[in-house]
This record gives sequence, structure tokens and C-alpha cells, in this order.
Amino acid sequence: MNRLLIAAASVVCLLAVAVGAFGVHMLQGVLQGKALGWYQTAVQYQYYHGLGMFVSAVLSMQLGRSASRAGWLMLAGIIIFCGSLYAMALGAPRWLGAVTPIGGLCFLAAWALLAIVAIRQE
Repeated sequence: MNRLLIAAASVVCLLAVAVGAFGVHMLQGVLQGKALGWYQTAVQYQYYHGLGMFVSAVLSMQLGRSASRAGWLMLAGIIIFCGSLYAMALGAPRWLGAVTPIGGLCFLAAWALLAIVAIRQE
């Protein structure tokens, strides 16, 4: 389970670097205003939570399976939150923004779960 989460985190971070570079080199001048902000936010949150997935995997070795569940929640958040922002930045309908907070809730739940697991550990 930890190896799979570490592999998923590696792919998430690899893709964060790739889409970030793509944005800088290929979308410069194409995305403006809110679209550019959405794209930048998506890249940042994808990278931060990809690193959070690594942390969850490592902590799960000491704190148990609940820590790895936090990592999988982060992946769900990346797919929903970042995915919807990328899509809107690239021209998808704005109603997709109604989905974005669900991904944010996944992020919040993941970090809360890590805190709870750490506090309950003796």
C-alpha cells in the first residue's frame, strides 16, 4: 500500500512539474486574468498535496493505515480540485467551479485525518 501511494505521489509531482512548465512555456499570453490564476493555483495545490501524499505514505509506516488514507484523500482532492481548475482555465464551462470545493474538502479532511492519527498515537 505504501509503495503504491509513493508511486502515485511521484506521478502527481511529476505531472505538477510538467503542467507548470507547459503553462509557463506554452500558455504564456494565452491565459489571462482569472484563467491564469486558476491554472497557477492548480499547479501549486497539486504539487503541495503531492508532497503531502509522500508524507502520508512515510507516516503510515509509523502511525498505521489511517495515515495512508489521508494520502489517498489528497489524491482525490488533486483530481477534483486541481482538475476542475485546470479544466476551467483551459476553457471548460464555469459551472465546473461548483465541483472545486469538494476537492478542497478532500484536502481539509486529509490534513485533519493526519492530525487525528498523530494525536491518537502514543
